[in-house]
Amino acid sequence: MDAISAVQGIKKLPISIKQADAYELFMKLADVSGKMGRLDEKFKRSILKSDFINTLALKESVQSTRIEGTQVTFTDMVEQTHKTNPKWEHIEVTNYQQALISGHERIQIGYPITTRLILDLHSFLMEGARGTNAARGEFRKIQNFIGPSNKIEDAVYIPIPANELESYMANWEIYANKHPYGDKLPTTHLNKDEIVIDEDSHPLLKVAILHAQFESIHPFLDGNGRLGRILIALYMVQSKLVSSPIFFVSEELEKQRSRYYHLLNGVRGQNPDWNSWLKFFLNASDRMADKLTVLIDRAEFIAAQGLEKCERAIQKDVYLFTFREPNTTAIQVAKHFNIAASTARNVLNELSELGLIFKDSSQKRNIEYFNYDVLDLLN
Repeated sequence: MDAISAVQGIKKLPISIKQADAYELFMKLADVSGKMGRLDEKFKRSILKSDFINTLALKESVQSTRIEGTQVTFTDMVEQTHKTNPKWEHIEVTNYQQALISGHERIQIGYPITTRLILDLHSFLMEGARGTNAARGEFRKIQNFIGPSNKIEDAVYIPIPANELESYMANWEIYANKHPYGDKLPTTHLNKDEIVIDEDSHPLLKVAILHAQFESIHPFLDGNGRLGRILIALYMVQSKLVSSPIFFVSEELEKQRSRYYHLLNGVRGQNPDWNSWLKFFLNASDRMADKLTVLIDRAEFIAAQGLEKCERAIQKDVYLFTFREPNTTAIQVAKHFNIAASTARNVLNELSELGLIFKDSSQKRNIEYFNYDVLDLLN
């Protein structure tokens, strides 16, 4: 393949689809949107709530980095929580989790997803990781490409030139947040059998479009895929599809990685196929909504059974904390609850004696306590 045969560039937002495809798409959209609403209500009523968000974020971080070829597992990450000198794989996953949490904190206090936030999150994501650290938190200044080798002649896709990034990201940002003065993004000429999916469309369609467009702009030298999937989770909260960052689709995307990349490439160039991508994204979201519903039900059941065995309030609090930190220590618990380390150690030992957590007795200092029920649930 020579470079001229690669797909080149993208059209700006908004997008359009054929009217004939719209009915099936909107029926699926209504179904998935309803499931997400019920999932969010279930999570709001859960006894776990914020204690489980951190763990779900870690699982998402693992799944998203696996799409990029990292082989680390959720158990690997939990087991190395308190280890020094982590491997680069562990750094990438931790960075992803921190970027996700930081982004959510800003959205909670009212910051929208903007170019500035994206640059900050990229800086979090790339700190100390493999890849192009020199360009951490900066948009690329050179042409890049996507392909099986480091030769542009083998590229399957050549993104927009670096000098057009500012214009395309401004277009992306307005589509995400709408124009501050209420103006609409311009639409190109439509055929009579097409409809526009503009910035006023359903957030679940918009997040699918925003993700694909971000990946196609490919604004960074490295980390575009991971950051693009973080933005999915953050936009779902910003748009109030869910009230907490619990809805992650990377697990489903990772299972169909080749199709995921193929359909992303399909929305590029001068004849984009948005319908196929949107169907794929909605189907992945549908499967994920079902999985998360089952997961939260099971986690809730396990937690409720465990709480019945606890006799004191501090035992209950620390036990629920292990759903947030499935590998914890007395020092970590003491810091979180502002109690003495000796008190924290006694509570953890009590929970271990109740069979609710596992104490690694092979260690003499900084003993680690594992909630293997959580590990089994999320592996």
